[in-house]
Amino acid sequence: MDAILAQLLNGLDKGGAYALIALGLTLVFGTLGVVNFAHGALFMLGAFCAVTFRQLITLETVTVDPTQLSAWGAPLEIRTPLAQTWFGDFGAVLVEYSVPFSILFAIPVMLVIGIAMERGIIKHFYKRPHAEQILVTFGLAIVLQEIVKAVFGPNPISQPMPTALRGAADIGVWIGLAPGAVSYPLWRLVYFLFSAGIIAAVFAFLRFTTFGMVVRAGMADRETVGLLGINIGRRFTIMFGLAAVVAGLAGVMYTPLVPPNYHMGMDFLVLSFVVVVVGGMGSLPGAVAAGFLLGILQSFASMNEIKQLIPGIDQIIIYLTAVVILLVRPRGLLGRRGMMES
Repeated sequence: MDAILAQLLNGLDKGGAYALIALGLTLVFGTLGVVNFAHGALFMLGAFCAVTFRQLITLETVTVDPTQLSAWGAPLEIRTPLAQTWFGDFGAVLVEYSVPFSILFAIPVMLVIGIAMERGIIKHFYKRPHAEQILVTFGLAIVLQEIVKAVFGPNPISQPMPTALRGAADIGVWIGLAPGAVSYPLWRLVYFLFSAGIIAAVFAFLRFTTFGMVVRAGMADRETVGLLGINIGRRFTIMFGLAAVVAGLAGVMYTPLVPPNYHMGMDFLVLSFVVVVVGGMGSLPGAVAAGFLLGILQSFASMNEIKQLIPGIDQIIIYLTAVVILLVRPRGLLGRRGMMES
């Protein structure tokens, strides 16, 4: 029971990352009809927003203290992080919690990047075949990847999590098990809760705001909404920017778990597209449900007992599940009829 609960929690953690990326992919496909193979690069850019923010606030100011001398009699240099110089004690907190605070930096940056991508490149491929959309967005992903590699280098850059969140939570006690029966890393728990919060915020935005309701109407019938005098194209551009923000925030909070590197977007891209297809192309609830489902299945398949029984199952479980689901239900779990049943 303890092992099952631990794997379930691991699955929710992985599923949160898959669901957030797949949610952004589905928003883009549902609104613009574009298969965006650059979406994984947006996840990677979000992670490097966290890297950039930390590098900025940890730049050091150097002062010379003539009252303190080195072993050879020279005045000592005192190095102080820039954030601490500017903000005092709050600067130290800013450095300690740089990953959560970098969310405030990533939101406007990712919004601008997303809108620039849509206005600069994506809009020219709305009416083009999906194969061409895939080629151009995949090429864009490679360009972004190489830019990041040139700027930050090829090696992963570790991002420390706050000291207060480096321990483990005794989940077993919360549900009545013996103390220490199920311990789970605090940051992974934070990531799952963060993912759930972002997903809930996106659904609430689409359901309960006028902007969101117009977007949902445009997803169902763009022409009719346009005939009502609403500039649905502008709203869809903003939605592309918001999808970029969602992917970027997923990358920001993932940095303490996997040190950012220039190819991390590609690592998540294929899995995320599988999640979108399994959930149903254009279905937001389907993307979320499939993300958590496949994350949990992958987690259980990675158990030693399962791998000894079926060697290599952890590497193929997601694709095997996708094949089975699509054979039984070609439009995916919650896909609209006709979307994938041609």
